[in-house]
Amino acid sequence: MQDFHIAVAIQAPPDRVWSIMRDVERWPEWTPTVKRIRRLDQGPLAVGSRLVIWQPKLPPAKWKMIELDDLRRSFTWETRAPGMRLVARHCVEEMGNASRATLSIRFSGVLGPLLAGLTRNLNDRYLALEANGLREHSEKIPA
Repeated sequence: MQDFHIAVAIQAPPDRVWSIMRDVERWPEWTPTVKRIRRLDQGPLAVGSRLVIWQPKLPPAKWKMIELDDLRRSFTWETRAPGMRLVARHCVEEMGNASRATLSIRFSGVLGPLLAGLTRNLNDRYLALEANGLREHSEKIPA
């Protein structure tokens, strides 16, 4: 298995959920899977933006934004290591007065399948923690 994903229903408007998800530098406030994020460039978050993310049990990783679509409420970023590429996609969809957030990661490259297998449980746990943290944070903000 090289692909991991989770979807969560959120009782909050999609624009609110998107604004929280898109504000990646504040992720440490609502998910225990991110200890720190530091931007490596200036200006608004955009395609080409680079960040370093520190996560428990993982080495710091440099991520690059490769897609950012505010109209579709989605972004995709990637990180690379020798023999491996990891792509993470995050999106928010409207479901009436509520939302559905989908978080996914995909391992590729020569070592991708091996690393995906070795980190399978961690990937599943981190995606669940991030989805639940996003849901709880989005739902606690008053309308």
